[in-house]
Amino acid sequence: MSFARDLPIFRLQFYLTASYPCSYLSDRQARSQVAAPGSLIDTGVYSELVRLGFRRSGQHVYRPRCDTCRACIAARVPVAEFTPNRAQRRCQTRNADLELRLLPLVFDESHYRLYRRYQSARHPGGGMDQDDRAQFKGFLLQSQVDSVLAEFSLAGEVVMVALVDKLLDGLSAVYTFFDPDLHKRSLGAFGVLTQIRLAREIGLPYVYLGYWIGACGKMAYKRDYRPLEGLIDGRWQKLEVT
Repeated sequence: MSFARDLPIFRLQFYLTASYPCSYLSDRQARSQVAAPGSLIDTGVYSELVRLGFRRSGQHVYRPRCDTCRACIAARVPVAEFTPNRAQRRCQTRNADLELRLLPLVFDESHYRLYRRYQSARHPGGGMDQDDRAQFKGFLLQSQVDSVLAEFSLAGEVVMVALVDKLLDGLSAVYTFFDPDLHKRSLGAFGVLTQIRLAREIGLPYVYLGYWIGACGKMAYKRDYRPLEGLIDGRWQKLEVT
């Protein structure tokens, strides 16, 4: 069995960051466990890391490892068990006129302009609203794994882009940005519903949605995709969310 130790996942090292202000709960400090080196993290390795609760931002692969808080719970939707509710069915109908293209991770000026509009409207003062093109590329267009950009257009104009990783057992929703003026379309919800549909079509059992944080309003939308599973004490199990 010694050959197993030569596999990339066993050659990874994990280190803890210093404490920093939590992005989700304003009264707390956070720490992350980071996997390195990134050059060893291909699709197979990353798939296993995601099952262990890791996520990625650009080429940084991490999971929360806070000293006194366990609020972040990795969450996923079991595709075969998901049935859209009435609001989600209306959302699908409302956005049936959008055109979807799956694109490689290549810079597109229209994507960047949409990203800046989204950040300025939804996350002003958070820092990302000032991202230049190099920062945009580093965040969204750098990947060691199997990734695509899901581009949604309305009458030829790009209105939403979702960065999606294809894992061995599912799709991972990395980041989505959209036209903030089209709030009546519920584009974020439609993006998640589309990824669930795509996972079903290609026979993948899960869509990973990042972290569920019950006390964080920004994460509340994830409770709408049921049944929702969470990684608790090392085991994926159904989350009872209200």
